[in-house]
Amino acid sequence: MDNDIVIKTKGLKKNYVLGAETVRAVRGVDLEIRRGEFVAIMGPSGSGKSTFMNLLGCLDTPTEGEYWLNGIPVSTLSDNELARVRNKEIGFVFQTFNLLPRATALHNVELPLIYAGVPGKERKARAKEKLELVGLGDRLHHKPPELSGGQRQRVAIARALVNDPAILLADEPTGNLDSTTSAEIMEVLTELNRQGQTIVLVTHEHDIAAYARRQVHLRDGVIERDFVNHHTGVVA
Repeated sequence: MDNDIVIKTKGLKKNYVLGAETVRAVRGVDLEIRRGEFVAIMGPSGSGKSTFMNLLGCLDTPTEGEYWLNGIPVSTLSDNELARVRNKEIGFVFQTFNLLPRATALHNVELPLIYAGVPGKERKARAKEKLELVGLGDRLHHKPPELSGGQRQRVAIARALVNDPAILLADEPTGNLDSTTSAEIMEVLTELNRQGQTIVLVTHEHDIAAYARRQVHLRDGVIERDFVNHHTGVVA
């Protein structure tokens, strides 16, 4: 497979059985995302975008079809193998931040490295580097209650980056933020993408999706539209 392709799905399907009914949430999606792309996945409620994101994030396994992440055929892996791939290859950013309230920003960012068994000195250096990258070099020892919503999301982004993942998967990352702070967070993501980070953004907001270079619209579990956005929401 082309080394430049970081995500490839072929005939990806996900069915859920609810009582006597089978819900076909994802109905056969073929998608390729290249290294360094910034892609927004959009769709109305019930379009399958959340299910598709869970499949891309290795949080769920497909009913049918194939999925390669960074050259790894993840659709064939066991749960334990999936967990290892998830921790190494994917950085997650959620709208709820998911930070430990009593831990400093530095410690929150260190957490994935603790699970990975990285020694203390290296952990702290890498966590500090990622916090500086998102503009929080002066907030290392602040705890989440001492930070604004935008700063908390920056901590969450730094934590997602600390393992140098193949993809950053952002699920409604501005969902809990006001419009000004949302724009700031999208600028952070845009700058990370400029530096080469592959980003997959899941959102239902058109103004947020406009920051991405490419938009993939799902409807009824299939790709309805996939296009390059020549007018990104970024002021150069």
